[in-house]
Amino acid sequence: MKKIQMVDLQGQYQHIKEEVNSSIDQVLNSSAYINGPLVREFQTDLENYLDVKHVIPCANGTDALQIAMMGLGLEQGDEVITADFTFAATVEVIALLKLTPVLVDVDAKTFNIDIDAVQKAITPKTKAIVPVHLFGQVANMDAILEIAKEHNLFVIEDNAQAIGANYTFKNGKKQKAGTIGNVGTTSFFPSKNLGCYGDGGAIFTNDDDLAHTIRGIVNHGMYKRYYHDVVGVNSRLDSIQAGVLKAKLPHLDSYCNARRNAARFYNKAFANHPNIITPTATSHNTSNCGEICAVCDCHVFHQYTLQITNGKRDDLHQHLLDKEIPNAIYYPVALHAQKAYKDSRYKESDFPVTNALIKTVISLPMHTELTEEQLTFITQTILNFLAN
Repeated sequence: MKKIQMVDLQGQYQHIKEEVNSSIDQVLNSSAYINGPLVREFQTDLENYLDVKHVIPCANGTDALQIAMMGLGLEQGDEVITADFTFAATVEVIALLKLTPVLVDVDAKTFNIDIDAVQKAITPKTKAIVPVHLFGQVANMDAILEIAKEHNLFVIEDNAQAIGANYTFKNGKKQKAGTIGNVGTTSFFPSKNLGCYGDGGAIFTNDDDLAHTIRGIVNHGMYKRYYHDVVGVNSRLDSIQAGVLKAKLPHLDSYCNARRNAARFYNKAFANHPNIITPTATSHNTSNCGEICAVCDCHVFHQYTLQITNGKRDDLHQHLLDKEIPNAIYYPVALHAQKAYKDSRYKESDFPVTNALIKTVISLPMHTELTEEQLTFITQTILNFLAN
C-alpha cells in the first residue's frame, strides 16, 4: 500500500503535471513574474467559475481578510463578530486593525458560527459578522444575511476552506460560497481544495466601488503608478502561483467530488458507532443529509473531522501516528482561551460547544488521491482501536 499522506500534493501533481509545467514555463519564458498575463487570466477564470463580478488576487488568505476589512472602512473599536472555533487568522486580522473581536460559539453539528450566539453578541458597536465556512461547509447564510440587514452590518465570508461549495437559499437559488456577503475571501495555501505551490489568496465581491477600493489597497494604494490614493499594502499573487491555479481550477469540481466520495466511505464505515460522531453535510434549507447525499454540493470536505466521545481522542491520535496514519486536531485550543485573544468579556459558559469540540475532534487524511485500500486501512485501524 502506498504511504498515506494527510494531503497528497505529489500524487495530485502527477495527474496535472503537463498543465502545471506548461503554465510555469509560460511565466519563466515571459519573465512576467508580477502582475503578468496569467494573473489576469486566472482572475477572469475564477470570476466565471464563481459567477462573481470581481476577483482580486492577493498574496495569501490572511491578507485577503485584512484587506477586505480595510476596504469596508471599519474603524478602530468597531466590533466584529466571528466564530471561536476556527484558525487564528480570522481573529488575528481583526486585532491587527485595532478592531474589537467578538468571539461566539459554534453549532454542534456543522461547527459553523451559531446564529443565536451571533444575535446575542450584537451591540451598538457591532459593524460586521465574519462567518467561517469551516472544514468545507457553508454557514447558515440566510440567517446571517437577515441579521446583517436588520442591524445594518457588513458580512465578510471567510471562505478559506470551502471554495467550490454551493449554498442553497430558502427560495432554492444556489450561490457559490464566498460570493454571498458584502465580500468574501479565500486562501490558496497548498493544502486547500484549490491550492497553489506557495502562498496565495483572493477577495471576491459584486460591489463595484468596494472592488475598486480593494484593487488599490492590494497595490500600495495605487491606481496610477506613484500616485497613492488610499492607504495600502503590498499583497499580490505572483504569476507562477497564478499559473498553477489556472491549471488546477478546471479540476476543482472533480477534486471536491473525490473528497466527498472519501467522506462517504468514512461515514459508512463509522455509521452508528457509539463513540464516533461523523461529520454532517447540512443543506440548511432542504434536509439534514448526514449520509452525504448523492447530489451533495454544500460541503467540499477540506477536512474530514470526527468527534470521539469516549475520552480516547488523544490516545487515538497517537495510535494512528504509531500506525503511520497522519491525522490532526483542528483545533486543540479555543481562540477565546489563546493568550493573544483572552478577554475578560468572555465566560467559559459562553462556549459550551467549542469547549466540547476541542476535546473530541480529530481530522483524518482527506485529499483527492485516497485509495479504497488506504481508506479501509484507516477505518479498520480506528474501529479496532475503539473496540479495545
